[in-house]
Amino acid sequence: MSCTVVVGCQWGDEGKGKIVDLLSADFDYVARFQGGANAGHTVYVDGRRVILHLVPTGILRPGVRCVLGNGMVIDPRALREEIAGLEDAGIACRDRTFLSPQAHIVTPLHPLRERWTSQDRAIGTTRRGIGPAYEDRAARAGLRCEDLLSPSALAERLALQWERLTPWAAAAGTSIEAALGRSQEELRAELAELGQALAPLVCDVSDLLISADARGERILCEGAQGMLLDVDHGTYPFVTSSHTTSGGACSGLGIPPQRISRVIGIVKAYATRVGEGPFPTEFEGPLADSFRERAGEFGATTRRPRRCGWYDAVLARRSARLNGVDELVVTKLDVLSGLSRLQVAVEYDWGGGESDSHPGHAAPSRPAGIRAWISGRSLEGVRPKYVQHPGWQEPIDQARGLDGLPADARSYLELLEENSGVPITRVSIGAGREQTFAVRH
Repeated sequence: MSCTVVVGCQWGDEGKGKIVDLLSADFDYVARFQGGANAGHTVYVDGRRVILHLVPTGILRPGVRCVLGNGMVIDPRALREEIAGLEDAGIACRDRTFLSPQAHIVTPLHPLRERWTSQDRAIGTTRRGIGPAYEDRAARAGLRCEDLLSPSALAERLALQWERLTPWAAAAGTSIEAALGRSQEELRAELAELGQALAPLVCDVSDLLISADARGERILCEGAQGMLLDVDHGTYPFVTSSHTTSGGACSGLGIPPQRISRVIGIVKAYATRVGEGPFPTEFEGPLADSFRERAGEFGATTRRPRRCGWYDAVLARRSARLNGVDELVVTKLDVLSGLSRLQVAVEYDWGGGESDSHPGHAAPSRPAGIRAWISGRSLEGVRPKYVQHPGWQEPIDQARGLDGLPADARSYLELLEENSGVPITRVSIGAGREQTFAVRH
């Protein structure tokens, strides 16, 4: 059993890309199991900034093979352009990138439906058509990678999607042709051409990974977004459209659960989220804007400003338990330098005398921990109970171990570890590869 899964334990943007880049040096495969081009990993290599949207972060390590799993939704034009951009930068891709034929396709029709159904405004999406593509998958009306390679299947599936979208176009007072700027036949020809360009990448990735595991090769499974955006277990309905938890790696790559031997959770030293939805520890007033600027909290894909707040150990505990996290990596600790006072939410006050603290205090018939669920509704009006912690003034971006951190920074990490319920094994204090150190092995 040699599969490791990396998951975000907050609302995404935890710095998974950087950590996967570091870890991938010790792996043979990096496989992404969900999401689409709405996600973005920003990685700094030798002072160069690289943003990845669909291709797994392991592509930046020579010799590592990268897999795009069936749980993803693929914009074929975006994928072709991303691969071309990487190759222009001297990063070989095509011979070590593998694409599942079962991954669903995001077509230009999907952003139209997202706009016409107002999904982009209702829940704050990235307007990349990801949600509608997953809707088509669930409705068995989707277009898959394998369909791009079959003229008859492509024509049939595209006609079905066109038909499903026509009433929305009429309600918007237009036609699909007018909004898209091309006919159904022209779009079909475009998708067929993209399919032929990507055909050399397509293979049975489930068999590929299971066979690699049987040979003793090492596999790193990478997700997008974070656990709190999981379509089932996140702050529904303000979530993404796929399964972002560690269990999603099995269904999104076609690997059996017993192949997974280790789960690594990633958390920021504070909290952020993008778009609408509850955020119990969100900053208010001038601190919100000033902190966002100092932290550079803007989306890698859309440049949307992220909402920022204090570390929420209640939700981190929930994420760790649900994902089976074995160890935590804390990122962006350096951003907190210069703040005089820090806060960590360790308990919730629901009102009416109800509260959630450390798991395990309730009777066996009623499991503890956020009333045993979280959702957009369950978190409305919740009042976090904070532990105060002194900040530190000196910069820490040159530290190369715990001994190089101020005493208050070390005790802050201890506070996060104690209240998150999982040992911290690595800490990141900057964007560079060298700015992450091990706390324990």
